[in-house]
Amino acid sequence: MKVVTVSGPPSSGKTAVILKAAQALRDDGLKIGVVKLDCLATHDDVAYEKAGMEVKVGLSGNLCPDHFFISNIEECVEWGQRKNLDFLISESAGLCNRCSPHIKGVKAVCVIDNLMGINTPQKIGPMLKLADIVVISKGDIVSQAEREVFAFKVRQVNPKGLIFHINGITGQGAYELSRLFMETPELVSLNGKQLRFSMPAALCSYCLGERRIGKDFQMGNVRKIHFV
Repeated sequence: MKVVTVSGPPSSGKTAVILKAAQALRDDGLKIGVVKLDCLATHDDVAYEKAGMEVKVGLSGNLCPDHFFISNIEECVEWGQRKNLDFLISESAGLCNRCSPHIKGVKAVCVIDNLMGINTPQKIGPMLKLADIVVISKGDIVSQAEREVFAFKVRQVNPKGLIFHINGITGQGAYELSRLFMETPELVSLNGKQLRFSMPAALCSYCLGERRIGKDFQMGNVRKIHFV
């Protein structure tokens, strides 16, 4: 089974891109499954099921979605193997833009859109910087000049990644993306694999349910702004 991780900020077009690329793979007779990881709710599973794909939803609730991802991805792969999938695609939203959902040896995709602002790529961490493939969506809404400037900003952040412009509505560019998915090596297990970057550090009193404000209630991993 081949595994691909897809991440990106909310509403950047991840689901639309996955649907179009997966359709090209299904046209080749491959069985595709998707694990949708989100925080509170999602309806994307309906779209995946309608497209004829196996789908599993995981909601992190009050837990950091990045930590939730890495705590469950091995079981997701095992689920895909039980379903006899040819491809398993994980979709996770980078809610804080610092997320690190990419794994060494596993094809990594980051989806961002042209409407985010030209300086946004500099504000996105390992989710974008360490992706093998960067998909830029919603290019039909902006001018050619804006598309080129945004792509240049992405290239500054991720000089090694492949950049694709994909229209999530028409599917233009998705076939080429699916061909890159085909080059993904087979994966037997994630046991012992490593993340490409460390997870966001978060273990403080507020993580454990504290709601009161003040130094007396702040414990654990706390970082302060230095004021002169």
